[in-house]
Amino acid sequence: MNPKPVEISFSPVDNQRLANLCGVLDENLRQIETVLDVTIARRGEHFSVHGKSAQTLLAVEALRNFYDQAQHHLSIEQIQLGLIEAMNPHHSKKHFPADGEIVEPALLTRRSDLRGRTPRQIEYLQQIQMHDITFSIGPAGTGKTYLAVASAVDALERDIVARIVLVRPAVEAGERLGFLPGDMVQKVDPYLRPLYDALYDLMGFDKTSKQFERSAIEVAPLAFMRGRTLNQSFIILDEAQNTTPEQMKMFLTRIGFGSKAVVTGDITQIDLAKHQKSGLVEAKQVLEKVRGIAFTHFDAEDVVRHPLVQRIVNAYEKYGKKE
Repeated sequence: MNPKPVEISFSPVDNQRLANLCGVLDENLRQIETVLDVTIARRGEHFSVHGKSAQTLLAVEALRNFYDQAQHHLSIEQIQLGLIEAMNPHHSKKHFPADGEIVEPALLTRRSDLRGRTPRQIEYLQQIQMHDITFSIGPAGTGKTYLAVASAVDALERDIVARIVLVRPAVEAGERLGFLPGDMVQKVDPYLRPLYDALYDLMGFDKTSKQFERSAIEVAPLAFMRGRTLNQSFIILDEAQNTTPEQMKMFLTRIGFGSKAVVTGDITQIDLAKHQKSGLVEAKQVLEKVRGIAFTHFDAEDVVRHPLVQRIVNAYEKYGKKE
């Protein structure tokens, strides 16, 4: 037996708000339907939501929240981020103290709306600020790299560090690209593109370029890190699942005075040869109980990308368990 639909109406009627809520050709309503697995029927200011009871209640709450924000145009990004937050309420007793108080780190970047979207993301930002070495492990789209870059930009803007150092192993994802032309930076650029994208978003293209020119932001291929000591730096090692144990140990011992390091990776997407052990997997086993080092483990519910990404991650996890 199908549960009864939930009815919701908005009054007094504001046609402009309704138009902003629904979007062009009801595209915002279609997003809510897809993400929350419900069906929404609309007639004027009256909405009827069909689906499982828990999902319909979430959808009704989402409609109310979006209607409150609908004085202005609502972009697809705003809708998707709002739905992610609706599915991951910040005041979850599972992650936070009984008093419900959450201290969200305020980051100094170009993005005024930047914040942790899930409880684990907020915890991750707190751990980066409180620890000199932080590991973040989890699937794609959970904000591991983006929030690490945001924290690095914040530290640079506040003069907590003198430079940002971006590091990534040059391991290809199941492909062979062959010889790459250009100098060292140009050869490594394709591997560091996700970090560049985050920097441009958080600082702007012109400011990022100027920081590169004055060496306040530096690209350091992992293979060239041996022998260096990095003081007063915020160092990000991205795609760390593709390091070997020797490379991981070498990287972690480069950290000097006044420096912070964030190591990110997804241990379900290791591109090393089959006989090679991942340095990130070994570091998790060796360092998880070392005082002063923090670990954040993300899962599918922390995905902050297109909502279908969360379903894709869940589907692969279920398939992997069957196999």
